[in-house]
Amino acid sequence: MRLIPLGRTGLTVSEFCLGTMTWGSQNTEADAHAQIDLALDHGVTFIDTAEMYPTNPVAAGTVGTTETIIGRWLAARGGRERIVLASKITGEGSSAVRGGEPVTPDSLRRALEGSLSRLGTDYLDLYQIHWPNRGSYHFRKMWDYVPPRGGNAVREEMLAILETAQALVAEGKVRHFGLSNETVWGASQWLSLADRHGLPRMASIQNEYSLLCRQFDTDWAELSALEDMPLLAYSPLAAGLLSGKYAGDVTPDGSRRERNATLGGRITPTVFETVAGYLGIAARHGLDPCQMALAFCRTRPFPVIPILGATSLDQLRTNLGAAQVTLAPEVLAEIALAHRAWPAPF
Repeated sequence: MRLIPLGRTGLTVSEFCLGTMTWGSQNTEADAHAQIDLALDHGVTFIDTAEMYPTNPVAAGTVGTTETIIGRWLAARGGRERIVLASKITGEGSSAVRGGEPVTPDSLRRALEGSLSRLGTDYLDLYQIHWPNRGSYHFRKMWDYVPPRGGNAVREEMLAILETAQALVAEGKVRHFGLSNETVWGASQWLSLADRHGLPRMASIQNEYSLLCRQFDTDWAELSALEDMPLLAYSPLAAGLLSGKYAGDVTPDGSRRERNATLGGRITPTVFETVAGYLGIAARHGLDPCQMALAFCRTRPFPVIPILGATSLDQLRTNLGAAQVTLAPEVLAEIALAHRAWPAPF
């Protein structure tokens, strides 16, 4: 497992990040602690969570459970300095979390204090806005999202949040701030405001990215590369589709699809044909399909750190093995052809 820079933060992190959103729903606390132990044994130093986790489903009764599970691991094992720990404040509209309130200077501080308490730590290395108040093209909304008007009002909102972010950094509660499910325009505004007013710079962007979801490959790729804003790629296995376990439109026992039949809108008339194309590439070259998909993310011409999520230790062990996989030019050539054939299956 290589260690790489996290953008311009000065932090060094593992090239893969451990995701946690199933801990407390599909995974027990014991499962979660075993996953952290295994990931650390394989050189992972970066863990990502969120106040709203676990998911599948997000529910008022379980909000914060994942952070509590991580906090108990830290209390039992110690060594907070061994990991780079990231969490997120929930964006506007999720009724299960703080009544669906928007991200404001006040809610930013309150949400952070809640996360710190549950995690049992004095600080977060990275604190991210889970999605912008105004909405965005993510979560399958790219097909019908209507952007708002009134850029000045949005910038005023951003500036107020950045001023609070500066105070939280000064208090030692957050080392760096980041974005998630954000647009290129939004990120450019956050960066411009920070530069203009001497406020904390948004360090990273956590958006969905996989062989099946490549919205990031156009304008976002340019901003990420030129501004050294790494992509923390969530769902790099497309919610398990790229493993092949749902091939033939099946729903294995205990899988995410038992709880979420459409996998968040990823099940479409063309998705299984697309998955079959990528499974074929992996088979022809003797590759595990999950490892191929994860290794592909690390080949991109912009900085990418895939977030690994798993519901079993065997799955996690396989995924961690992607750190040892280098894709041959002929594999990448076949992937490029497949992407042209099936550019946006969901």
